[in-house]
Amino acid sequence: MRRYETQAEQMGYTQVAGVDEAGRGPLAGPVVAAAVVLPASPQLEGLTDSKKLSAAKRDAFFKQIQEQALGFGIGIVEHDVIDEINILQASRRAMKIAVEQLPRPPDLLLIDGIHTIDRNEEQWTLIEGDSKSQSIAAASVLAKVTRDRLMQEYHKHYPEYGFDRHKGYPTAQHKASIRQHGPCPIHRKTFRGVKA
Repeated sequence: MRRYETQAEQMGYTQVAGVDEAGRGPLAGPVVAAAVVLPASPQLEGLTDSKKLSAAKRDAFFKQIQEQALGFGIGIVEHDVIDEINILQASRRAMKIAVEQLPRPPDLLLIDGIHTIDRNEEQWTLIEGDSKSQSIAAASVLAKVTRDRLMQEYHKHYPEYGFDRHKGYPTAQHKASIRQHGPCPIHRKTFRGVKA
């Protein structure tokens, strides 16, 4: 999980930020991205793609990552902007915002997926990067936990949709709730399953 970071350090990069997002697939709520710069030898045994971790493990790593990181940033792009510019561009914007929140500018970005972002730093895109890079995995945890907590807060305002359970993803129960109640203010109106 450190091979890309080690390769970057051997090439002379000193501020390597892992970047990932959470929330491209849901029918409601924001897309959230995180950028994380880890020290050379972080104590994060077992850290991997946030989707492969239990909620309890993610919460534990969320705290550990924030304590150990040399810097981290969070970017949030809301549902109405997603409808305006599409989910891919919203994800890239959230990643850019996350990088801009870092306390020191990075000199290399390790980005999960295939798309770069609108930044001048060197960028390496890694397919399934959250399973290959510790920095990206750390970013995936910060993004996922942040988004899940936001959706739990939205549940208090719109309890009939069950956001505390599915976090806005298109489960059968969520889609049934939309059919019964119609979309609420945080639904992504351009998404199939909502606009119909």
